Amino acid sequence: MPFWNRAAALLLAGLATTTAFAAYPDKPIRLVIGFPAGGPLDQHARLLAERLQAALGQPLIIDYKAGAGGTVGAQDVMKAPADGYTLMLANTGVMVINPALYSKLPYQTLRDFTPIARTAMQPLALLVNPQLPVNSLKEFVAYAKARPGQVNYGSAGNGGISHLVPEMFKNAAGLFMVHIPYRGSAPAFTDLMGGQVQFMAESIPQAAAYHKQGKVRALAVTSRERNPALPEIPTVMETGLKDFEVVGFYGFLAPANLPKDVRDRLSDAFRQVLTSPEIRNRMIAQGADPAFLGAEDFAKYLAAEMPRWADAVRKSGARLD
Repeated sequence: MPFWNRAAALLLAGLATTTAFAAYPDKPIRLVIGFPAGGPLDQHARLLAERLQAALGQPLIIDYKAGAGGTVGAQDVMKAPADGYTLMLANTGVMVINPALYSKLPYQTLRDFTPIARTAMQPLALLVNPQLPVNSLKEFVAYAKARPGQVNYGSAGNGGISHLVPEMFKNAAGLFMVHIPYRGSAPAFTDLMGGQVQFMAESIPQAAAYHKQGKVRALAVTSRERNPALPEIPTVMETGLKDFEVVGFYGFLAPANLPKDVRDRLSDAFRQVLTSPEIRNRMIAQGADPAFLGAEDFAKYLAAEMPRWADAVRKSGARLD
């Protein structure tokens, strides 16, 4: 083929590709959630869905692929075409805890997915049974240090964020507490209120509701700033544990090798949605702080978070296969 014919062919191919990206999206987008309907991720997705559909001009179809701590959904997305029509909404567990928790995990977050946007951060509250004779985190630390191995903390199960956050706190404060894993946060929370366990880390909405009813006592929040739902409760850092900021997060990812044009189109759509005061206020009411990061910054954030949570998993001794 003569040089000018080859050049013309390459130019036409480039124009066709550009036109295809410019037309994106031209059909509905499937959003995979690796957990059952009705949970926190589902609430987050439904909160954003209507505005996101308006920004993209196409319907968003939520597809629940529950199982193995979000692994089933992640595998489904990993194997999908990298065309922008399959996305995954995932949390801290799926993105950065599972890779350290499962020895035979079928995916690697930074290898098998394209980060699109971080949308929210989710701080936790550190809680005690209200009958415990402590009114501050400093008092609790002193109480637990005086009773090594006699203070129990409950969690929703081995390796989850409600297990690892107390482990991080325990290590930072130099405490010896005993972990009592439950099958879900509801039974753990019930036993916290009943006094079978003395300590727990729980999401802000549930913690705030029961703290205000006097059924549990909130001692601190794990974010850098105080939380609007518990404005009188200090951060862990305010109580003296320097640099203790541990929060969960939500983010959207696509299969690996997503074209940059499509990635940036999606990321910008999330940015637009999160500028809405109504969306931001409703997100806060759900217990998540709006915290947008674009695609490149989200990728850097994930790369920094993975070793931190891997260290927490290692120190906890948790392992699932």
